[in-house]
Amino acid sequence: MRVIILGSGGYHPNNERHTLCLVLPEAGLILDAGTAFFRLADYLDQRRWDVFLTHTHLDHIIGLTYYWSLTRQTKLGEMVVHGLEEKLEAVRTHLFADPLFPKMPPYRFEPLDGHPRFLLERTGWPSTEIRYFPLDHPGGSIGYRFDWSDRSLAYVTDTTARAAASYLPHIRGVDLLLHECHFPTGCEDLAAKTGHVTRAQVERVASEAGAKRLVLLHRNPIEDDRSSQTSDAAGTDSPSLVAHDGLVVEF
Repeated sequence: MRVIILGSGGYHPNNERHTLCLVLPEAGLILDAGTAFFRLADYLDQRRWDVFLTHTHLDHIIGLTYYWSLTRQTKLGEMVVHGLEEKLEAVRTHLFADPLFPKMPPYRFEPLDGHPRFLLERTGWPSTEIRYFPLDHPGGSIGYRFDWSDRSLAYVTDTTARAAASYLPHIRGVDLLLHECHFPTGCEDLAAKTGHVTRAQVERVASEAGAKRLVLLHRNPIEDDRSSQTSDAAGTDSPSLVAHDGLVVEF
């Protein structure tokens, strides 16, 4: 199974990165809808696709307005958007308010509230057990874990290190951990103030959770970390890998 990092940055795009959007082509899953959402045109088809939102800060949802560009390349199947009800209502009411974007795409919004752990079964896709859990970020955010019969993935973005104790049980032993890393080591005070983490903090979380592989996401757009990037995660022995746009990770 693959996860493709269509956008690896946070807050706003820069010359190297769009904001977060990930796709699992073999599972029919899309994680967040940042400015890289337009790149989904290379993967979508007429089957049902499920989008899981962590929260509704603009760098994670603005791509939902790109739907009509995606339809120019192919006829799309149903797209179901999952998130907490309060967040989905914010998308419906504010992002798609007439003065901002008057053409509502035909998304089906599915609140997660009351179902912190459930089985997602869809025609043409493998059964996926999904759980979500709260994170620590201004305005609120949630993380996800996805389990299949033979592999697992966790997606944790926009959180502080102080929340790690509460979400560690949810990511323990995961095969692949996709975790935000907005700041470099040494910026712990700034990370805590803004609702983010540093590289040292993330690597400690991954170690304590026993995650087999770690990929770092939501990079600060003003940081130049090109020297720490690699072009392909496959086969690396590194405990952590800084993601870049277009990175394909097999797990």
